[in-house]
This record gives sequence, structure tokens and C-alpha cells, in this order.
Amino acid sequence: MRRAIVLAIVCGWSVSGALAQDWAAAKLAKSSRHGEYVNIKAGRGNLEAFVTYPEVAHKATTVLVVYEIFGLTDWAKLAADELAEAGYIAIAPDFLTGMPNAGEARQAISRLPEKKVMADLDAAFDYAKRLPSSNGKVVVAGFCWGGGMAFSFAAHRKDLAGAFVFYGRPPQQPQIAELHCPVYGFYGEKDARITSTVDQTQKFAENAGKKYEPITYRGAGHGFMRAGEQPAPQPVNGKVDEEAMQLWRDNAKARAEAWRRVKAVLAKT
Repeated sequence: MRRAIVLAIVCGWSVSGALAQDWAAAKLAKSSRHGEYVNIKAGRGNLEAFVTYPEVAHKATTVLVVYEIFGLTDWAKLAADELAEAGYIAIAPDFLTGMPNAGEARQAISRLPEKKVMADLDAAFDYAKRLPSSNGKVVVAGFCWGGGMAFSFAAHRKDLAGAFVFYGRPPQQPQIAELHCPVYGFYGEKDARITSTVDQTQKFAENAGKKYEPITYRGAGHGFMRAGEQPAPQPVNGKVDEEAMQLWRDNAKARAEAWRRVKAVLAKT
């Protein structure tokens, strides 16, 4: 629990930027792709999810999108839509489905048992495989809190085709030895709490004979996939905060490089 609470604090380093997502909603509204909310059977209940479809003539690989600690935000749905734009079905489950009075998302998400998250991802995975437009391959991509869950899911689901871990905590060493698919890591240089775990995680993976390929992006901070897509900092009283502007530039550069890598890997999966 303590680790989850600390993760919530770190993921919220720029809460105002994460929660003020009118720009993401505006981009999503302009999408020509079909997006819908669905109810997926999960255990004794239902799991709500946002699903987007690519405009392609062939069956496609599915990406399970595991959101940040802020929940199923406009940016999380935009990330799913951008994967659909690249040619993939994207399913973003809402892990807070059915939780009455969940309250503030970060607090509620940080308290979710990993076992429940794995079960919900299993349900989304099975749903993906049943889609008529699916080619049967499923990968997972997670951000922040979701990155850690995506890493754990790679050790949980035997038929997972790949995992993209964006600045998420690593699983325990025994789980690393049980990875069932390649794991591709994306980390920010200025995110020491997470990035400092990479070398040891890589050693564990190498010793276990598992494929874990991390890349650390120079100058980038935590959450750079979102922070690098949001609008640049605006002048205050006619002055621009140069430090904030440089971080935005580094995040934007990291996001562009990471996105190219994601598409290159997916094309070979």
C-alpha cells in the first residue's frame, strides 16, 4: 500500500496539467475513427471500456491501454484513438467500473488490488480476441501506474504478444523470471524514482533469459507521453518560464521518439 501511495504522489507531479485536458478532448472530437463505450463481462460483474477501431481493410492487432493514475481521462481516450489511427484496435478498460463513490481518481486507483486489475485485463483480453475484426494478437501498453500494471500483466498472461511499459514500476524479481513476452520500456531521464530501477530490472531479465528492452529519453520527465503532447507553457505576465519550456521541449522530443518506436515494434508483432 505504501508503494502505491508514493506512486500516486509521483505520478501527480503536475496534477493541474494532467487534469486540464480540454486540448485532448478537442483533438479526440475531431477524430474520424469509430469509438464507443462497451460493457465487458468480468467475473460476476461488468467492466466498462472505451474501444476505438482503425480504418483498415484487414483484421488488426489489439492494444490494451492501461491508463495513468488519473483514470480514464480525455488523454487516455486520445491515446487509444491515436493507436487506432496507427492501424490497431485499442481497448482502454476503466478499472473503477462499479465502484460507488470512488471519489478522487488517484486515491481510488492507488488502492486497487493488483489481482483485480489482472482479472479485468484478462476480461478485456478475452473480449479483444472475440472481436470479428481482431487478428487474435493482443499487446498491452500502460502509462505511469498503468505501466507497472502492464509489466505485471506480461508475467501474468501467457498468450500476450508484447508489453509497452511507459515509466511504470517493475514487478518483483520472481515475476520478471515469469515474463511471457517481450517487454519494451520507455523512461524519462528526470524520473529517477522509476528510471533508477531499470538497470537492476534489466539484470534480472537477462539472468532469467527474458527480453526486456528499456530506453531512457534524455531530459524527459515522468508522464512525457502526455506532457509532451499537451500545449507548450504560455507566458505569464509577458514572460515565459524557460525551465518549464525546456522540459516541455524535452518531453515533446521524447514522446515523438517513443511513438515512432511503438509503431515500429507493433509493425513487427
